[in-house]
Amino acid sequence: MTNEHKKFLQMVKKKNAEVRLAQIGILVAFVGIWELAARTELIDTFITSSPTRIVNTIVMLFESGQLFEHMGITLLEACLGFVIATMLGSIIAIVLWWSQTLRRILDPYVVVLNSLPKIALGPLIIIWIGAGLQSIVMICVLILIIITVISMLNAFLECDRDKIQLMKSMGANKWQILTKLVLPSSIPAFISVLKINVGMSWVGVIIGEYLVSRAGLGYLIVYGSAVFKLDLVMTSTILLCILAGGMYLLVAWFEAWVKKRRK
Repeated sequence: MTNEHKKFLQMVKKKNAEVRLAQIGILVAFVGIWELAARTELIDTFITSSPTRIVNTIVMLFESGQLFEHMGITLLEACLGFVIATMLGSIIAIVLWWSQTLRRILDPYVVVLNSLPKIALGPLIIIWIGAGLQSIVMICVLILIIITVISMLNAFLECDRDKIQLMKSMGANKWQILTKLVLPSSIPAFISVLKINVGMSWVGVIIGEYLVSRAGLGYLIVYGSAVFKLDLVMTSTILLCILAGGMYLLVAWFEAWVKKRRK
């Protein structure tokens, strides 16, 4: 390794450290200003709550045994919806790439389903498959799956046609083209879909819990709003941010692992 390369790596590490420090600094400053405004009564803590009251609410939920119960239920629903929608959507995209005729037939239906407000189907889903975890996961899947199908299909179709023709000229069949060229070239798009689905999965779960749930962070938000326990609402929102951030970090770790393997 040359001295110039070492200096470059040190500069990159320094920049990364500066970014991390800036991110932490912004968070600490925001929490500090929020707490200070609450203590000096610049804001109404009944409406906005405060970091101290949120911590006290978390402690109360922990002591009552409800904290991990509600977080675990919401996390399970989000993970199930995320995994099912991502896998099923990718498989459907592969099928549509494989058959041009089927793709042309189903294209208008995919467009219509994408524009359909999924929350409008919520009451029907509850009636069809019952109230509970299965209906919440289904709502989450419906929100994610069309996005996954469209994104992955576009990535498959944008694969270099010259490379496809070259593989055909060498006698490759469609399965070999898919596994050796199309899928590997679509990995960056798949990572992007994972990042999008991480956020959207939590949206779908909370929508589902708004409509029908007896437990979960969405349920706590609805209950807290109904009885004007806004500390509970803010606490549940903060916990959602923490869980969503943790899930995103896993996807970021997976992206870094994939990039390392591809080098």
